[in-house]
Amino acid sequence: MKTFYKKPLVYLAISLLVLAATPAFADDPPDPPSTHGENGNQPAGGGTPVGGGLALLIGLGAAYGFRRFRQAQKEGD
Repeated sequence: MKTFYKKPLVYLAISLLVLAATPAFADDPPDPPSTHGENGNQPAGGGTPVGGGLALLIGLGAAYGFRRFRQAQKEGD
């Protein structure tokens, strides 16, 4: 098979697989549990604290930025 035909065939195969899987996402959401609404309105996520995860994300971002800064300094020498 010529190289000219390989790319379109790969794109066509991927497109068909994606289109075949699309109806699987069309299901109705599940019913809420029987205790839903007994305690009044709940915030999204059930009131889970995000402070620890946010601090971790900021810390990892700062460490990555510092590493990139140090690498840029070493390349400039």
